[in-house]
Amino acid sequence: MTAGDGTAGGRWDRPSALTLGVRDAIGAPVVVLMASFFGFGSLVRASELDLSLALFSTLTGWALPGQVVAVEMAAAGASLLLIGLAVGLTNARLLPLVVTLVPRLAGPGVARWKLFLAAHLIAVTSWIFTMRRVPSLPVEARLAYLVGFGTTLWGASLAATALGYAAAAALPPSVSLALVFLNPIYFLLLLVEETTRPSRVVALLAGAGLGPALHLANPDWGLLVAGLAAGTLAYGVERRWPPPPARTGGEPAGE
Repeated sequence: MTAGDGTAGGRWDRPSALTLGVRDAIGAPVVVLMASFFGFGSLVRASELDLSLALFSTLTGWALPGQVVAVEMAAAGASLLLIGLAVGLTNARLLPLVVTLVPRLAGPGVARWKLFLAAHLIAVTSWIFTMRRVPSLPVEARLAYLVGFGTTLWGASLAATALGYAAAAALPPSVSLALVFLNPIYFLLLLVEETTRPSRVVALLAGAGLGPALHLANPDWGLLVAGLAAGTLAYGVERRWPPPPARTGGEPAGE
């Protein structure tokens, strides 16, 4: 992108960063997420739950693993308290993403309440794309990029949830579940791209090796222990071989 494309003096401003976020979201991220939430909407209909519940879940939760847990527990007649606890534990995986990204969005002129609202837009896909863009964006434009990217995906997810609910009769449950699982497969492919640092390679390989083995040994705690072990090992590698400092300065990159 050049100054004539919406940057001032060769630097990103907020409107151009917002537009960049929308552009980055339209394509594979939107397609995969819509397919997954289409499957989620169908799953809600197959569970004989109301469309309003499906839309409310996507609007407020916007995290498929937790949403699937909520649907399954609601269909089984679990209490609201138990559903809330289960969803909270499932979505706790997003806390490290928020903790690592939000400080990179903060800066002079960025109100704290805006950061709290924008934190809702931090999912795995938006985290990966925003972390990639952060080094090439000035601090004042980073939040705008996340808002553009995140709201595009969020709105598409809501539309896909409604469409999937409406089309549930035409889809067998197995297809609905298969669509839901497109999302984690896409996450994995995105992470495989980020193997330029030893710590990331270690995290992926250790997680891929420990996850299935520990899940078979203990289905209740295996994945949690595998994630903790792989993440701790990767953290140790990162401390031992730190990456070079990222280039900053806010110059448009890769456009």
